Amino acid sequence: MDINSLTSRFVLSPSSKSVSKLSKMFTPAAVLFPIVEREQELNLILTRRASHLRHHSGQIALPGGKTEKTDSSSIATALRETHEEIGIPANKITVLGTLPSRPTISLYYVTPVVALIDSDYQSRIDPNEVDEIFEVPLSFLLDDDNHIIEKSLFKGKYREVTFMPWGKYPIWGTTAAIIKDFSKHIRSN
Repeated sequence: MDINSLTSRFVLSPSSKSVSKLSKMFTPAAVLFPIVEREQELNLILTRRASHLRHHSGQIALPGGKTEKTDSSSIATALRETHEEIGIPANKITVLGTLPSRPTISLYYVTPVVALIDSDYQSRIDPNEVDEIFEVPLSFLLDDDNHIIEKSLFKGKYREVTFMPWGKYPIWGTTAAIIKDFSKHIRSN
């Protein structure tokens, strides 16, 4: 997949602040699905959350977080959070569109914002939120052979959890679910 075939699969529609009945039970949030081209291959930029955090410490994540009252949209949230967490400014980001929002077990309603990042970006990690930033080839993440499905017991119920083992970085949970959503979107368009 190249940048041209990727960009043709998204139609940018601004996110509004309107929420569905389901999302009213959750805290609105947004993450950036940041794609960068390296040597004619597309990569996804991911982070490892800071190990001292109370929730989701050390987990692999997309940059993002809770929507603030000053955010005009999910896109604004994703851009602000990306700059705060890993230092990539909005002028290095080209938003392509959004994926469907999804509720999480931690009671957030997350909107993924798909974007291209300039290949010459410079990161600046906020150590209060992120321990590390790294890139994974999209070809690896979109390959179904790299999606391992396991059952996990949570609050007395079994759920299917997708894992994508990338070296020392186990990608799972909401991040893996968003990657799968992206993969389905790419294949259906």
